[in-house]
Amino acid sequence: MPQTVSAHMMLTLDGFGTGLNQSREKPFGTIDPQQLARWMFKDGETNKAEVAAITDYGAYIMGRNMFAAPGDTVWEPEWTGWWGDNPPYHAPVFVLTHHQHEPLEMEGGNVFHFVTEGYDVALSRAREVAGDRNVSIAGGVSTLRHYLNAGVVDTLHLKIVPMIAGQGESLWDGMTATLEPIGARATRYVTHMDYRVVK
Repeated sequence: MPQTVSAHMMLTLDGFGTGLNQSREKPFGTIDPQQLARWMFKDGETNKAEVAAITDYGAYIMGRNMFAAPGDTVWEPEWTGWWGDNPPYHAPVFVLTHHQHEPLEMEGGNVFHFVTEGYDVALSRAREVAGDRNVSIAGGVSTLRHYLNAGVVDTLHLKIVPMIAGQGESLWDGMTATLEPIGARATRYVTHMDYRVVK
């Protein structure tokens, strides 16, 4: 099968994937991560397939703010992300940034590459290293929106969480991509919405 590009993202009912005022202590800003991700931890068995699907890719792309807090203007050698010594990706991850950084190798086959040449270069490198496996746009919100609008994402998997953020970064603000629903499944803490991105 040909290689595809997919994306998974948690959104509040009002469309926010990240709150305001992100920091080292609050990676989702004003959004409570315990509420946003409780479907993974409090009801993980029910959502087992969806949780597993998030990390079943040959390469990932993420924006800089998904790896480090927005206020971190320079790289700190001891900072390796929010995931501990063994992040969940277990594959190459390409981090979009304006700040150069040497590749960061971690446990479990995780290697973070820091791309300063822009969106197209990051996607090209991810496609190449993924080989016959698929590529995932891991986030955050603005990074995913860019790739959706560029027409390079094939499928989008949203996890709609029953909470209202009221403010933050909305996936829908400025999005021009057209989505066609292809599936849905509701559980106690989340509704999984699957879309094909119309080319």
